[in-house]
Amino acid sequence: MDFKNLIYSICCLSFAIVIGAAVYEHLAVVPQWTAAPPRSLAMFQGTYGLQAQNFWKPIHPVTLLLFVATLYTSWKSARRTNVLIAFVGYFLVLAVTAIYFVPELLAITTSAYSDHIDLGLAERAADWERFSLIRLSCLVILSIILFFGLTKPKEHQP
Repeated sequence: MDFKNLIYSICCLSFAIVIGAAVYEHLAVVPQWTAAPPRSLAMFQGTYGLQAQNFWKPIHPVTLLLFVATLYTSWKSARRTNVLIAFVGYFLVLAVTAIYFVPELLAITTSAYSDHIDLGLAERAADWERFSLIRLSCLVILSIILFFGLTKPKEHQP
């Protein structure tokens, strides 16, 4: 395997890890914390609360750097369009995540504990989940576009 294919493949792997983690969270974590807030938010609080940011903070910069490296090595090939679309789309998803998803998640998950369900908080959590599923769907589409780039030649064909 040559360097260009290796970089492209590692970029695809990193992007797939991001998506796999998001799918896991939507199947195993989100249903738990959205079940009955603020009572169900205890999983985020206290000394042993879930610290998902320990995964998300390093994976995004690594994946972005791999996208830049892949774009650089694919610039003069038919793969460039696939990489560029996936990279720009991922960057936009991260921007929306920073502007809406992270602040809203922190606002919801740091709510004071109570045994009573807060209907307003439950509605915000449900909205966050719905919008996050749309975000995840966008990431899946972008990953398919990125992976299809592997079927194109790594060198420019005259």
